Amino acid sequence: MAEEIDLEAGEAGTPPASGGLLGLAANALAAVGTVWIFAMMLAIVADVVGRNLLDAPITGVAEVCARSVVAIVFLQVSSAILSGRMTRADFFVRGLERATPRLMALVDALFSLVGAAVFLAILYSAWPDTVGAWRGSEYFGVQGVFTIPTLPFRAIIVIGSGFAVAAYLAVAVSHLSAYRKARP
Repeated sequence: MAEEIDLEAGEAGTPPASGGLLGLAANALAAVGTVWIFAMMLAIVADVVGRNLLDAPITGVAEVCARSVVAIVFLQVSSAILSGRMTRADFFVRGLERATPRLMALVDALFSLVGAAVFLAILYSAWPDTVGAWRGSEYFGVQGVFTIPTLPFRAIIVIGSGFAVAAYLAVAVSHLSAYRKARP
């Protein structure tokens, strides 16, 4: 019978809950994202009420909310990675995990390394636009009606991608450690 791999989280294939500075920072970013969701919800409700009942919509709500969705995802992704809540094909994973938990730890480590590479590519591609937004005082919206700087939204993508890379690397190290500890 195959020996299960204990990753200190209670179940094989799940990364341990990350303590330390990385986990604290990832949870802080996720908390900011959660508060932002609540604020965005209030703004949308206020805009709908203002538009339909008072015939006075709030200018810029649609533009800010459209950019906010992406920013919130990048704020919360590192926490999801560290807590093992990223989407994966469970139908494939469960069978492999039962048959060969050691191999599953290796697959999870490889998945984490690929995830780190993807977020590193996002960071690499978003960096020049972020620097350009900072240097050029880039805005979005309709000039004269409503504009907002793009820098905060672009910076959040870069920061969130950096934390996602660090989170995936921490999870990969955890899975590789479990792989080495498990018996073949």
